[in-house]
Amino acid sequence: MDGYNLYYGCLKGTAFKWLDLLALFERHVLPSVTVSGQDQALTSRLEPQAIKFFTAPILEQAAKASDSLRCQERYHAALSKHQPGRIDIIKGYYSLTQARPKAIDPVDPKKWPRDCTVEVPVWKLEEKQSDVNLALHAFKDALIEGIEHVVIVTNDTDIAPALEMIRAHTSAIVGLVIPTRDHQRPPNRDLTRHAHWVRSHITLSELQAAQLPRVIPAARNPVLKPDSWYARPDLLAQALALACVEKGSRSQAFQWLETPNPHWSGSKPIELLESDAGEQVIAFMQEWDSRKPAPSS
Repeated sequence: MDGYNLYYGCLKGTAFKWLDLLALFERHVLPSVTVSGQDQALTSRLEPQAIKFFTAPILEQAAKASDSLRCQERYHAALSKHQPGRIDIIKGYYSLTQARPKAIDPVDPKKWPRDCTVEVPVWKLEEKQSDVNLALHAFKDALIEGIEHVVIVTNDTDIAPALEMIRAHTSAIVGLVIPTRDHQRPPNRDLTRHAHWVRSHITLSELQAAQLPRVIPAARNPVLKPDSWYARPDLLAQALALACVEKGSRSQAFQWLETPNPHWSGSKPIELLESDAGEQVIAFMQEWDSRKPAPSS
């Protein structure tokens, strides 16, 4: 699984980054697949170590948000601890260098780069090793480990030679899942021609239905979903501030937010906080807080 492709194709700009990869594929993606020549859903059993997730640690100096690196580290810890041994996180790295590419000629945009004279100083950020790691692991697993069915999650053509070699040198079935939401990016033909089957997209409803628990138990410290990964972190922050005053702690505040509330017809306040409906929760909490008697002097 190409983590970079998955993030930019499916998760960026959504509230579903706290994604349970195992649940997504075991419960949603793979059961929906039919292999050419068969008339029923895919019934392959995932290996105990089911997923190899290829990614790279974010460089803090190039991150778009101040908490990006901490959130990524927390997510990787959650994946490792939720079902230990079932997901292998294989890391490459990011390279950050200064470069001076040629600027497009504003008068003649079709002029070749070699004929352009203006250079622009930029930072060049590149992910290293992830594609190579994915290709090598996929080929090794099919050729040496004897995996009968390999599912590749990417739309990156750099993986095409690996798929071609798997088809040429093994009997493994090759499946391809394009990590994009609702057909936003077409499957790359250099990849699809080497696959026995293709899943062309992942739906928002599937992403929403395959979320990790907010708290992942661990031997020492539990792993918590980052506040900034909620749909409306602004509303969540207000709700937590109000609830902590009433309940006394952040954990007790979350317990109240995650309990079905008859005031909202059994809905959980934290679910309402994922949309503009959360403003009703804030108003209710503020009104409740205003009704409390002032402490006696």
